[in-house]
Amino acid sequence: MSHNNPDNHIVQIQGLTKSYGNANTVLNGINAHIKKGERVALIGSNGSGKSTLLKCIIGLHPFSNGEVKVMGETFNKTPSSKQRKNIRLKTGFIFQQHCLVRRRSVLSNVVHGMLGNKGSWRGFSHHTAPNEWRTNAMTALHKVNLSEKILNRADSLSGGQQQRAAIARALVRDPSLIIADEPAASLDPVAGKEVMSIFSELCKDNGITLLFTSHDMEHTLEFSDRVIALKNGVVHFDKSSDSVSDKDLEIVFNG
Repeated sequence: MSHNNPDNHIVQIQGLTKSYGNANTVLNGINAHIKKGERVALIGSNGSGKSTLLKCIIGLHPFSNGEVKVMGETFNKTPSSKQRKNIRLKTGFIFQQHCLVRRRSVLSNVVHGMLGNKGSWRGFSHHTAPNEWRTNAMTALHKVNLSEKILNRADSLSGGQQQRAAIARALVRDPSLIIADEPAASLDPVAGKEVMSIFSELCKDNGITLLFTSHDMEHTLEFSDRVIALKNGVVHFDKSSDSVSDKDLEIVFNG
């Protein structure tokens, strides 16, 4: 399929502008398209608007002008509550902080990924969850190599293990899109690379579209198909990962 075939896009952003008051324009006319199954890294220096753009795409932040289309839901400025729910149900989230419930078991934390679905009160604990949800959670934990930790408390895990549990929680609802904001930033280099490798490969193997931010350029180039760089509120470049040069990166961060 063509890169420019709209039917092949899971995310389409047209002219997105985000301002705080009159003086502070964070994003100034962003245009970007992401294909189904693509792994895209979003890079830029601190304050370039990466996290803001992620939040605008999924309807957590209203934007000032432009249009966003995500998984068939088209909206300007902010989605309707129904659109926001539809987007959330098809999206998995992984954040820098793992956001696990520390005193609950790893299995219960992964079952929490079903919250928002019909009957989701049953996802509060693995004890009350339907068998299918529990089975799906155990399958997701197996995929991230945590099968032996399912009944351990979340706060007994290492940082890397907690982030793998967070990946399992994102996977359990079988999302079409995974949004990951600095997923390895709080981890040591070995655990960080392991986490990036696991969820990048899982997305690739399961046809899940991945959009992630990172300050680690080695991770950026190794675990993405495409890189979108933000600078001064606009897309500075948008190119395949294997064509990004050291000079490209230097200009984004220092030029």
